[in-house]
Amino acid sequence: MTIAEAQALVDQWIHEKGVRYFNELTNTAVLMEEVGEVARIMARRYGEQSEKDSDKQADLADEMADVLFVLICLANQTGIDLTSALIKNFDKKTLRDGKRHLENPKLQ
Repeated sequence: MTIAEAQALVDQWIHEKGVRYFNELTNTAVLMEEVGEVARIMARRYGEQSEKDSDKQADLADEMADVLFVLICLANQTGIDLTSALIKNFDKKTLRDGKRHLENPKLQ
């Protein structure tokens, strides 16, 4: 699935199943909530916090997909073409960081 296809699929789902988009501020809060759920799993499963039995059932892939879904909602609501935005972002990172990481002795 391309990013453009994902944006179209999310839009279709919202209009067919979700009634309408939550407003942008609500979706921003939902995005932060979903990112928090990913952070909780990462801190407990891969970080130094201990993982409770209830945490062991958490599906990291599903939580990441929730983050992506809400991010796509926000992009759709604000008229952002994520494909173009990502390409532009890669260009920015390449220009800014094209050699920085390669020359960083900490990463050798």
